[in-house]
Amino acid sequence: MNIMKKLILIALFFYIPVQTMAWGQLGHRVVAQIADAYLTPKARIELEKILGNESLAMAANWADFIKSDPNYKYLYTWHYVDLKEGMTFEQAEEYLKTDTIPNAFNKLNFMIKELKTNKTLAKDKKLLYVRMIIHVVGDIHQPFHAGRADDQGGNKIQLMWGNEQTNMHSIWDTKLIETQQYSYTEYAHNLNHTTAAQRAEWQKTSLAHWIYESNQIAESLYGEIKEPNQKLNTYNYIFLHIHTAEEQMLKGGVRLAGILNQIFG
Repeated sequence: MNIMKKLILIALFFYIPVQTMAWGQLGHRVVAQIADAYLTPKARIELEKILGNESLAMAANWADFIKSDPNYKYLYTWHYVDLKEGMTFEQAEEYLKTDTIPNAFNKLNFMIKELKTNKTLAKDKKLLYVRMIIHVVGDIHQPFHAGRADDQGGNKIQLMWGNEQTNMHSIWDTKLIETQQYSYTEYAHNLNHTTAAQRAEWQKTSLAHWIYESNQIAESLYGEIKEPNQKLNTYNYIFLHIHTAEEQMLKGGVRLAGILNQIFG
């Protein structure tokens, strides 16, 4: 029975559309690997107590893998935040602070607070929250996980990636960064050249700011699409946007380290 359950879960996982997984496996592992480089010694020890031999990079995709298990269906909306077109930062911040529907913003704040202050938090909850924080911080740095609700974060925007039918969300989840053909360790090594001042600057801004920053990138990308099923010049699109995708992964890693150090350091 256990073997059969595992086979069913694996089959369901591969059935899930790739566009539901921000950054795909590669991007999430890059974010987590970068974060690992900036953990304080104390945070590293505390995380090892929770994760055991599971590295941050290996923990980074648990939240997507578990979507195949109906017992964790309640986590689905924790992966993103939808904002209305044309919001100012002040409007977005007010919306984020008052919206009660489970989303990346309010659930990240909840998990961070629980791990920092709840001294009786059960071990399984600690593991769940650490895995989710690693993943969701990555999610909110993928622009279309802070996109518009009416098109499901770019999922409804059908495009041609060369000769392949796809959508805007999927391009930014996987296709764009996978063109570089790096492993996650190679990608993290190639990207991770930050200064202390740069890390401090990125970490000091608020979670609302990070989400709005992603949203504004998404809004600029929406503006490039002029017609249904627009055919993108893949080489030109990569040239124009790969730096943005890479910077978002780098920021995500640096900021994830800041959160984990704040909780456990």
